[in-house]
Amino acid sequence: MQPTIKTIHAKKTIGFSIKTTMANDQTVKIWQQLMPRLKEVKNAVSADLFSLQVYNGESFDEFTPTTEFTQYALVEVKNYDFVPESFETFEIPAGDYAVFIHKGTSADFYKTSQYIYAEWLPKSKYKLDDKPHFAVMSDNYLGHENPESEEEIWVPIIIKN
Repeated sequence: MQPTIKTIHAKKTIGFSIKTTMANDQTVKIWQQLMPRLKEVKNAVSADLFSLQVYNGESFDEFTPTTEFTQYALVEVKNYDFVPESFETFEIPAGDYAVFIHKGTSADFYKTSQYIYAEWLPKSKYKLDDKPHFAVMSDNYLGHENPESEEEIWVPIIIKN
């Protein structure tokens, strides 16, 4: 599972966020907020959905199941000219990302995550950059319980010194 290295320009997104932990994951709440209101988004770039995490500067060495982070459910927009009521704006910063394809259920994601952070990253010429991590769910995303489902996992990277 080798990643594709991509450089992106900043992306404007809108959606909802929640403070959560892995041990008490509240992510479903923001997806339940976003999905029924997608029709209100008038200037979406595509039908892709973004699941984004901001880890508040803690290193992954210190990350535990009870470490709090901010989880977002987002859609990319062309601009912020029309933001529906109660939606938040979030700009994904420009930069380099290692993009992996996760195939399987959400319960299988730990295997993909283990490969990325315990195997690929330490052996690569990269280290984590202090930017948000995100997943993109597009046409190949068939739902979190479908074993044939695919999503792109975007890991922020910079070259090691």
